[in-house]
Amino acid sequence: MDTYYNPADLKKFGNIGEFQPEFAEKFFSYYGAVFAEGALTAREKSLIALAVAHAVQCPYCIDAYTSDTLEKGCTEPEMMEAVHVAAAIRGGATLVHGVQMMNKVKDLSM
Repeated sequence: MDTYYNPADLKKFGNIGEFQPEFAEKFFSYYGAVFAEGALTAREKSLIALAVAHAVQCPYCIDAYTSDTLEKGCTEPEMMEAVHVAAAIRGGATLVHGVQMMNKVKDLSM
């Protein structure tokens, strides 16, 4: 295996219920409901999913939602902008935790 993540495993996602079918059934029911058209379009939800996939660094999700966003008519610039939004939020979240460090340094310095 060349990577820790085998791209072929994405096709096995539906098999997650093999050991506990009742939980998988509930998850897939919820998942389907979340991605159904609602206040947000399926296209908008797919772009959000693509951005989140990058933020949580899930190669399977990146693969799946890259295909899904393309199928839903998203353009390459829209997809990359969604990735940049995720990067900005992730970077900002890291930096804002620097305030915690700064507070601790100030407490210890007194």
